[in-house]
Order: sequence, then C-alpha cells, then structure tokens
Amino acid sequence: MNLDKKYETILIQQVGDHVLLITLNRPEVGNAFNTLMGQELYDLWRDITEDPAHIRCAVLTGSGPKIFCGGGDLKERNGMTKEQWRRQHEIFERHYWEMTDLPIPLIAAVNGHAYAGGLEMALSCDFIYASKSARFALTEVTIGIMPGAGGTQNLPRAVGERRAKEIILTGKPFSAENAYEWGLVNELFDADKVVQEALNTAKVIATNAPLSVKQVKKSIRYGSQMELKTAFRFEVESYNHLIDTKDRVEGVLAFNEKRPPKFTGS
Repeated sequence: MNLDKKYETILIQQVGDHVLLITLNRPEVGNAFNTLMGQELYDLWRDITEDPAHIRCAVLTGSGPKIFCGGGDLKERNGMTKEQWRRQHEIFERHYWEMTDLPIPLIAAVNGHAYAGGLEMALSCDFIYASKSARFALTEVTIGIMPGAGGTQNLPRAVGERRAKEIILTGKPFSAENAYEWGLVNELFDADKVVQEALNTAKVIATNAPLSVKQVKKSIRYGSQMELKTAFRFEVESYNHLIDTKDRVEGVLAFNEKRPPKFTGS
C-alpha cells in the first residue's frame, strides 16, 4: 500500500513500525460519510488487502472530540433519485464488504457518537474500544430505510437477536455503558484516551506472528458461519498453513533461547 497517498475525507498515518491509524476526517458534518468517503475507504481497504506491506494492524477513528461517525450524509442524499441512491449505496456496500474482508486486524476507536452507518462501520471492525461518553444507535427505521451495511447481521452476532431487534426496531440511542454490558464494546476509556489505548493494543497484536494473526482472523470469521465439526476442520487447515513458515521456526527458537521473537511474516 502507498502510505503517501492523499485523501480528501480520510487521513492515514503510520504509527510505529507496523500500525496504521485511519481517521474519518469530515468533522464539520460529524464525520458523516458521503459518496467520496465511500470511494476513498473502498480504495484504502483494497490497497491494504492487495499489499499491506509492513502494516500488521490498523485502528479506525473519527476526527474531533465528540463524534466517531454520524452515518450517511443526509444533506448529500436529500433529493436523490432512486437510481442515484442505488448507485451511491453500491459504493457503500463495496466499502463495507472490503472492510470486513480485510486480512489484518482492524480496531474501532470510537471516540464519540456512532450512529446508523457509523455504528455499522464500527461493527465491521474486529472489535471496539469506545469513549465512556459515546452513544450508539441504528436510526435507519426513523427515516424510512433500514440498516443496509451489515447492521442486521453484525449487531445480532454481537449482542444477541432479541437485543438487536429492540435496538434496530426502536432506533433509540443507547449509552457506552449499555454497549459494554451487552458485549458490543470490549473496553471503555475516557474520550481523550480511546485512540491511544487502541493503538497500544494494535502494537501488541503487531508484535505477534503476522501470518498467525491473519489465519486466526480468517478462522474465527469463516468458522463461525460453519457447522461445528466443519469449523474444527477449517481451523486445523488454517493451523497447518503455519507449520512450514519461518515465523513458526523463529517463534519456537526464540522461546527456547528466552528472547523476543523477530517475526517477518514469512
């Protein structure tokens, strides 16, 4: 991937040797995503997927102190024809699907409110750290649509079907404490610490064997959609891919030599 590429709606910054910080950068509209942001995020996810280079983990956050992402830009959508809306949503769909298929771990650092597509974006990450003052909602039914970027699928998998139905069918916001209690969010932090805590965790992940991390992510994602015994077999196949790697040899050798391993992703 090209870390020097410039975007209009997002910022990318390498942190340390192997971590990428991605910031939604439309604070004047609550980091709401418009067509251009959808295109730029899709482009970024494809770049990472095709060649992550030395990046081993990424963190996604929003600019500004209060809002992670308010969802789709309704001012841009106002007055759209059916065909214009459909074409825009096709871009959004591709962005979310590519994001979900990202080979490296992606942590959401929800620094503020995450509504509608903003919450769906956080749900598409591997796990979520959030500000104690953040609020969450899937508000689509209150404006005549429904979640269309994984919300009806990812939310039930995170909080259970009955809780997800209540959240989606009412469209009511809920607190960060609720999100943590229901299993949506892994950890809560003060607003000014969320991003740094996510980066700290990303750095820990990035010290582990890159191929192992990728296989774990793949095994959990696809295995969870399979019948259990088939999933066990899928896990073993993923495991077997790691046996003949230099990192496996290095990991065992480093353990026996009582030193930190030097993983190369090979």
